[in-house]
Amino acid sequence: MSGRRSGGRAARLRALDGAEPLVEKGAPNYTTVPGPEKVCVIACGALAHETLDIIRLNGLDHIALTCLPAKLHNAPEDIAPAVERAIQDARTAGFEQIYCGYADCGTGGALDRVLAREGVERLPGAHCYQFFSGVDAFAAREQDDLRAFFLTDFLARHFDGLTWGPLGLEDHPDLRDMYFGNYEKVVFLSQKNDPDLLARAREIADRLGLSFDHRPTGYGDLETSLSGLRAE
Repeated sequence: MSGRRSGGRAARLRALDGAEPLVEKGAPNYTTVPGPEKVCVIACGALAHETLDIIRLNGLDHIALTCLPAKLHNAPEDIAPAVERAIQDARTAGFEQIYCGYADCGTGGALDRVLAREGVERLPGAHCYQFFSGVDAFAAREQDDLRAFFLTDFLARHFDGLTWGPLGLEDHPDLRDMYFGNYEKVVFLSQKNDPDLLARAREIADRLGLSFDHRPTGYGDLETSLSGLRAE
């Protein structure tokens, strides 16, 4: 086993609450030692907390997690190539069973084409709002939510860094209506019962001048999908 790096993605993942010590073999970092008897889940960094919780709560010790940067969602054309490299890295590390912890996530089918070539399955749906809600439940409310701006726990927690700041609204709040004028409401799909995060989501809705709808979803189809992974 090689020594752990002190910074970068490894340090960020190690800092997650309840995270097992990360094992590094080559460039990627995994939450457990790579091997053919394990299932490697390559997930979006926005799902790291939730995935680790699901692994812990369900005793899924056969799952090894590695995460790609959440900021890839700001450049969805980069997701498929990054996942393809991560699959190749995981196989080099010794994993034979791999699962993709992404929905389509704005790749326009590019991710599915990579996964079809590699023989790897992924999470259901087009985006995390669908699989947290449950794909069927999300579809049932789709018409009502056409003008909704969605938040998850992760997106509420990192709204300033991922949305408000990059859009320039910190320095130019007058641009708010240009970006959000076509929305009617903020829909907060919460994974945990966290009063502080709920207050944060409400504050975001107020800042955007939108109504607020809170829907506790738990982990939805993310938990169902990960719990169904079995080591072969």
